[in-house]
Amino acid sequence: MASRIIMHIDMNAFFASVEQQCNPALRNKPIAVIGSNHRTVVTTSSYQARAFGVKTGMTVREAKRCCPHLILVTGNNTKYTDTCVKLTSIFKHYTPLVEVFSIDEAFLDITGSLKLFQSPGHIATSIKKEIKDKLGLTCSVGIAPNKLLAKLASNLKKPDGLVEIKLEEVSSLLEKLPVKELCGIGSHLEVYLAEIGIMTCGELGRSSVSSLKKRFGIIGEYLHSMGQGIDDSPVIPMGEESPPKSIGHSMTLPSDISQRAVMAKHLFRLAEMVGRRLRRHYLHGRTITLTIRYSDFTTFTRQLTLKHPINHSQYIYQNVLKILNTIRLKQAVRLLGVTISNLISRTVQLPLFEEEKKGMIITKLMDDINDRYGEFTLTWGSVLFPFCHYGVISPAWRPEGARKVEYSY
Repeated sequence: MASRIIMHIDMNAFFASVEQQCNPALRNKPIAVIGSNHRTVVTTSSYQARAFGVKTGMTVREAKRCCPHLILVTGNNTKYTDTCVKLTSIFKHYTPLVEVFSIDEAFLDITGSLKLFQSPGHIATSIKKEIKDKLGLTCSVGIAPNKLLAKLASNLKKPDGLVEIKLEEVSSLLEKLPVKELCGIGSHLEVYLAEIGIMTCGELGRSSVSSLKKRFGIIGEYLHSMGQGIDDSPVIPMGEESPPKSIGHSMTLPSDISQRAVMAKHLFRLAEMVGRRLRRHYLHGRTITLTIRYSDFTTFTRQLTLKHPINHSQYIYQNVLKILNTIRLKQAVRLLGVTISNLISRTVQLPLFEEEKKGMIITKLMDDINDRYGEFTLTWGSVLFPFCHYGVISPAWRPEGARKVEYSY
């Protein structure tokens, strides 16, 4: 592959920083963004809170123990998604090749942009200034020959950093770098690599491909390339992604629940969210997956494959209940998830019966109203809860496309 210049932009403490910009009273204060119920975990925290040891994923109680004067802010999805759209607009001033990697991260291929701008560093500095001037936010920028190294570079200096890794610097940089610093190598994989004597990227890059494939299967070859700093994956602009293999939503509940009737209401909401996204992208699916996480974080899934593909929320819900009814629950449930896979694209579905036709008309009306005025503006009565407040959107959210999204209260 020809030489490329890839930029990774990572917004600093994104949710917390957006809240601080929207409310000047929160600026320079230790804050944590949480869901709408105080039993939830910390989604993110400001750098002032991080100085006290507050971390993403902590319970509110743990966070308060670290920082007694911590200010809790209920997340506002609209603020974050609107800001992400504004950021994407800024990025497109510099290149059309923008891949929104998550709600607070993006990759830019600026190889062709050098004809218009002085240097990669100049582009990065200009983007950082424009974001600061227009939105009041800071970001860390990494520049490198590929996406893997660009993301690594942006992590090397936070907050408000700018790091460029040149091709001739890659080998020396990776030699003693811990494998966990590479995007895609989590704590579990780090442990497995350590078991076979691989601690650094240099060791990973020098290891035998055959031994890695024997231990890790098909990803062994990719791990070997990662250890050498090789990544040929392109920057994929929005609208040019591969068709989704699944669409799903999961939800951390406001309290652990054991009553199936309460679970059913949450599952109805999830089925409606999944159904709406299927219909928005003219997709139908045959395989329904129910995800359950117990209060001790034990997680498992059950699947049901149908004869015919569906995208109607009521049908999704009915089949999710079928799955639930086959499960003997051993603990209270903390999280529920619904995913549809085995997808096909259909622009038109003709109903066979009059009752189905009425259902389609009602569903289309609800979708139109909710698209215009916001999720669940018009919904089924069985979805409503006295605590019906949307949680904090997952960082995996993107402005376009169909991805699995997790909400938490």
